[in-house]
Amino acid sequence: MLKRFAPLVPIALTVLLAACAGQAPQTQINQPEPLAEAANPATEDFTDFTDALAAQKSYQLPQLADSILEHGLSLVGTRYRWGGSSVKSGFDCSGFIGYLFEEEAGMQLPRSTREMINLDAPIVKRDELEPGDVVFFSTNGRGRVSHAGIYLGDDQFIHSASRRSGGVRVDSLQSPYWKRTYMEAKRVLAMASTGQGVTVR
Repeated sequence: MLKRFAPLVPIALTVLLAACAGQAPQTQINQPEPLAEAANPATEDFTDFTDALAAQKSYQLPQLADSILEHGLSLVGTRYRWGGSSVKSGFDCSGFIGYLFEEEAGMQLPRSTREMINLDAPIVKRDELEPGDVVFFSTNGRGRVSHAGIYLGDDQFIHSASRRSGGVRVDSLQSPYWKRTYMEAKRVLAMASTGQGVTVR
């Protein structure tokens, strides 16, 4: 009797395995997909949040930079005056920067470029400049800072140049003169905080 059913055993096993194989994919396919769909947006949101946080830490005050530069551009053509620090009197380079930072960011900066370059603010690489960064130049050929301006973006900066060149104006860092005399830049706005001044190192 057993010998008669022996040929049927492989057929029965084949049918049983085929039935199991037909059932298994449904449970495997249906379960992981909702988990994957639920996890992906959260991961993407977290990544976006951490990226934004890192960007915010690297440059926290673009809105102040915008207001400083907007005000500065409205003063293009204001006359140059050695020691000047107001619209009425005219500006020298450090007086112009100090006026804008005090008016728009509530920061009292040192009066001279020599003190300003020594502020305990982050030094910025030439290819990492952001609008609002203060750029310094050595225009007297001695390797010492003697001029400064505020970076606008697109290799442009605004400054109170000289009486001969028309006072407050916009120039390019790529022009031969400014490219040759460029020293460094500092992210002075990173020091801004409510009700506090700045320190000189």
